[in-house]
Amino acid sequence: MTNWTTLPHENLIAYRVARELLVLVSEAGIADLKLRDQAMRAAKSVCLNIAEASGRGSSPDQKRVYAIARGEAYEAAAALDIGCAAGDCSAEAAQASGALARRLYALLTGLIRA
Repeated sequence: MTNWTTLPHENLIAYRVARELLVLVSEAGIADLKLRDQAMRAAKSVCLNIAEASGRGSSPDQKRVYAIARGEAYEAAAALDIGCAAGDCSAEAAQASGALARRLYALLTGLIRA
């Protein structure tokens, strides 16, 4: 019998929003391959850093990794903004990524201050 348990990061709203950002970046279809790769790596990094931080033992270490995740969220949103400006993706995708990045910023700032 398999015992499925929830990992700590799966309970964080920030992780769920980070996954939304990842899906958005993936579906944005950025035409520039290098920019798409950069955006995808940043969006994946947000999720991975949130998961990593939740598994860290000390509060200062957690806060450091959450801060890295926060920066990666802005990088992913900036990639879509740049893609939009260059005509490589839609304005809707860029606007949606900005909204998710702002939400992530607030959530991660709360985790950093806690």
